[in-house]
Amino acid sequence: MKKVNVENLVPGMVLAKDVYNYNDQLLLSTGLCLNDKAITKLTFYSINHVWVQEDSSPEETASPTVETSYAERVQSSPDFKEFQKKFESSVAKLSIQISDIVEKNSPIDVNSMVVDALGLLNQEHDFNLFDMIHNMRQYDDLTFAHSLNVGLICHVFAGWLQMSEEEANLALACGLLHDIGKLKIPENIIKKPEKLTNTEYGLIKTHPIEGYKILQNYNVNSHIKNAALMHHERYDGSGYPIGLVGRDIDKFARIVSIADVYEAMTAARIYRGSLCPIQVISIFENEGLQKYDTKMIMTFLENIVNTYMLNRVRLNNGKIGEIIFINKHFLSRPVIKCGAEYIDLSTNPELYIEEII
Repeated sequence: MKKVNVENLVPGMVLAKDVYNYNDQLLLSTGLCLNDKAITKLTFYSINHVWVQEDSSPEETASPTVETSYAERVQSSPDFKEFQKKFESSVAKLSIQISDIVEKNSPIDVNSMVVDALGLLNQEHDFNLFDMIHNMRQYDDLTFAHSLNVGLICHVFAGWLQMSEEEANLALACGLLHDIGKLKIPENIIKKPEKLTNTEYGLIKTHPIEGYKILQNYNVNSHIKNAALMHHERYDGSGYPIGLVGRDIDKFARIVSIADVYEAMTAARIYRGSLCPIQVISIFENEGLQKYDTKMIMTFLENIVNTYMLNRVRLNNGKIGEIIFINKHFLSRPVIKCGAEYIDLSTNPELYIEEII
């Protein structure tokens, strides 16, 4: 039996111990052979590590592939290489700006932050942006690159919600600054690979309040302050630090909360070398729809899945096909055309999309 960090798990490893969430509810049982859905579920519940059987190894379980993957095709494109240069520059600027605010009480130039980030949004289609940020995963950075990605997602998301350009820019600013409170948490706890102690987890959960304290005396939009404070609140009252319910949660914080979780889950999957946002949509559908504003979460998920219309995918039974129809009632379970065969995943519960290829 050995302990493995969640980001290092691969399909095929077998659990050696039951896995519980922080409320002591059983998530996964001993003996389960991990697949993509199970690993993504661990990320959704912020599990840091699990115990697996000693003979489970990436070399034995990883599926070899000889064809170019979807991620590899994106990463080799001229658009991605250009985006990468701009992204690296923007992350560097954002890290300096946020660090100076926290450490030196420097002024906050929200407009400068927004203008710089908008330079990354000069893409023809929304899905181009998602392809780009899904593949910017070489950063071992739990704050600045994450915050930039969340801000960019919030801007696109606001457009899907038919918000004005001014509101979309405000949503971007909320995303950029939502995790500023994490700079008040010791770095050894933020980056700790093992399971956090109850004390450490309690300290992590103070970062929304710390973020609000940092921002409260600055002359910035109140939605930015609220997004820092409320982005871990949940519509059903299960969030923190206050336990707010429904529309008591700031509208922009509700946007950030969805973008934040989506970015974190897709980031964890990229570290395992497998890009499949469809699996993340499945986790939202199965575990979390009630936790978010209904209109917002459905708008977000519908638009995400529509960006992968006509993409080639591999199912868990090995069959390869393309997405040809999105079922609005089961967004993660579209109709797949595999040669002359049409497979409706909504009526085949044993099947699911394992990988976008």
